[in-house]
This record gives sequence, structure tokens and C-alpha cells, in this order.
Amino acid sequence: MKLMSLALGLAAACVATAASAQTVNLTGTYRCIQMCRDGAIGAPTFVTQNGDAVNFTTETGESFRAWPDWNAPASRLWIEAKSESAVYSPDGMRIQFDDGRVWQRELPPVVVGRAPVVYYGR
Repeated sequence: MKLMSLALGLAAACVATAASAQTVNLTGTYRCIQMCRDGAIGAPTFVTQNGDAVNFTTETGESFRAWPDWNAPASRLWIEAKSESAVYSPDGMRIQFDDGRVWQRELPPVVVGRAPVVYYGR
């Protein structure tokens, strides 16, 4: 009975860890700001996240798929095709790759609206 309880507790812990692996949504447009390939500093890069799967389109147009890294699922991604990992900031604003490249999230422009002008008659 103790062994069964231990196995059930271990399984529940593994499920809870996998469910909370990524706490930030990385989907968005980024800019390469450091160690960019082909000298493409400032080139746009794109990240699309669907559940645990993350798709990267690099500054040179290459596409790669990544998943949460098994040893740090809340802050690292593993890119199998390149045998490389990437660390992302807790707020999802920066992604840094093992080869030194750094991507920074590009925020949409802020549109400030004015209150309507109201004229009062005398």
C-alpha cells in the first residue's frame, strides 16, 4: 500500500511539473540585438508558441521547433535540430541562445487617445 501511494504521489508531481512548465507566452515579434547571423542586427525574428511547442523563425529566415528543456522547463527551451538551448527571461522580453545571440521582444506602438473636445454654449 505504501508503494502504491508513493507511485501515485510521484506521478502527480510529474504531471504538475509538466503542466506548469512554461508560465509565459513567448509568441510575438522579436529583434536580434546581439551576435546576429550575417550581421543582421535589428532584423526581425518571430516566435510562435502553441502549448509546449515553440516555433522560431530566425533573422536569416530559418525555422526551428523547440520544446521546454527537461532540466529547466520554466526558463529554458531545447532546439533539437541545432542541439542548442535558449534561456528566456521571466517576463518573456528576451531570449538568449547558447551561441550568444540575443533577441528582444518588439512591443507594439502605444496609441494614446485624446478625450473628445466638448464646447458649451453660453
